[in-house]
Amino acid sequence: MDDNGQPVLYAIGMGSPAARDIGRLVELAQADGWAVCVVASPDGRRFLDVESLAAKTGHPVRSEYKDPAAADALPPADGMIAAPITCNSLAKWAAGISDTLPLGMLVEAVGKRQPVVAMPFSNRAQISFPPVQEAMRRLSGWGVEVLAGPDVYEQHEPGTGAEHLHRFPWELAWRTFLDHPWHSLADRPPRPTGS
Repeated sequence: MDDNGQPVLYAIGMGSPAARDIGRLVELAQADGWAVCVVASPDGRRFLDVESLAAKTGHPVRSEYKDPAAADALPPADGMIAAPITCNSLAKWAAGISDTLPLGMLVEAVGKRQPVVAMPFSNRAQISFPPVQEAMRRLSGWGVEVLAGPDVYEQHEPGTGAEHLHRFPWELAWRTFLDHPWHSLADRPPRPTGS
């Protein structure tokens, strides 16, 4: 919860052109009464309008680890949505590699048993790579809601990503997050009224 008693979502964007539209996720969450903090990988940050997102959320967009002695600029998360997440980040996350701030947060979120949704924007060939498939299975087994595959939305062919950016299902990521099977009702922040 933030200082105003709102549950807090971390919207995490990785190095994909789909990250440019992460403001859509921010708006969906805010409309349901959630405070939102945007966190990006260094590669993801280059796709963002950082100033606009900071103004929209009231929080700085973080992309690097803070100095250990510094106070945290963001309220603690009640849950996270990693969208878009790259295949590279899925594989690292499943291996416990925390070499970027978003990956460190996601690794910790699994350990805390927080609700997390991950939705890659990647082509069919990358998603089909066996270690990426294994990473998604492992993350799902640990309670992460991984949204990928033809039952979610059809992955595009290599070299055609720009033609499919508009199809990235932000609303699905948000609805899935709201419907996440929380591990304990005591762990679930109250859902705001009017949503």
